[in-house]
Amino acid sequence: MVRSPRTSADKIVFIMTVFLTGATGFVGSAVLRQLLAAGNDVRVLARENGDRRNINGVPCEVIEGDLGDPNTYKAALKGCSGLFHVAADYRIWAPDAVAMNRINVDGTRDLLRLAAECGVERIVYTSSVATLGLNKDGTPSNEETPCSFTDMIGVYKRSKFLAEAEVRRLVSEESIPVVTVNPSAPIGPRDIKPTPTGRIVVDAASGKMPAYVDTGLNFVHVEDVADGHLLAYERGKVGQRYILGGENYTLLQILTEISDLVGLKPPSIKLPQNVLLPIAYFVESVSRLTGSWEPFVTVDGVRMSKKLMYFSSNKAKETLGYKARSVKTAVADAIEWYRSNGYLKS
Repeated sequence: MVRSPRTSADKIVFIMTVFLTGATGFVGSAVLRQLLAAGNDVRVLARENGDRRNINGVPCEVIEGDLGDPNTYKAALKGCSGLFHVAADYRIWAPDAVAMNRINVDGTRDLLRLAAECGVERIVYTSSVATLGLNKDGTPSNEETPCSFTDMIGVYKRSKFLAEAEVRRLVSEESIPVVTVNPSAPIGPRDIKPTPTGRIVVDAASGKMPAYVDTGLNFVHVEDVADGHLLAYERGKVGQRYILGGENYTLLQILTEISDLVGLKPPSIKLPQNVLLPIAYFVESVSRLTGSWEPFVTVDGVRMSKKLMYFSSNKAKETLGYKARSVKTAVADAIEWYRSNGYLKS
């Protein structure tokens, strides 16, 4: 059984041993800190030669291993009451779909099965709003908006769609106790890579985005996403999924918000997506030939930008008690972190 939580100032407090993947990454590092603040002992999975800046000095047990090799983490799952599977191969552009599926699909299936075998009582799986359907009229979608595999643009979206389908199968056919969360586009501290969303903040705050395309996203503070993970663990229903989002903004609105906070003028040039497509094809071709760098604009990215990716978190708010702060706060916290860590000039 799941341990009954204590509550303090609206925060859920567990006392248990938890296994966490993805702690070295952006969302995972926020989940790690929330789990520790709630009083848990946390074991985190980290690759042997991976970047560990997000967990340096954090009081957690580090398990060296890889999602591609269950033997590297099997022993660490024993004695854990909960599993938070946040890790994923997250790249908008990837030349090798097989490698991405090996982590996002096969790695997820193997981890969840092994966790159940080791007696883990409850699992939270981190999916993405990328797996959800979009309304043609641009109104916010929810967990029930219909979509299919053919609606998925790009290898990342397709891999996460397949992974989520596999999770649903594990719940229904193998009775593995999984609750799924679907974060939108997170912003905030410790985005060390940075992620594609983080790049928007860094480039705009550096004055490197003089133009924009007519698109829209749902932005959310990364720490609210982390809170949502703990709420899903305690209050979520096995087999259900919950959107963890914030506010729906056009790209121009978010760029204006960023520009205002750093004292720059917002971009004034609007680029049609069809103008960018041939550039994206050319850049991708060069990247594939050289194999040494990631394209700054991708075909899939341009195609995705033609859609308004707006979402509603009402289900999580009503059933989990989920809350999200303003996008302005998220952007301000992100800029402060990027500036203090050398990504931006003072």
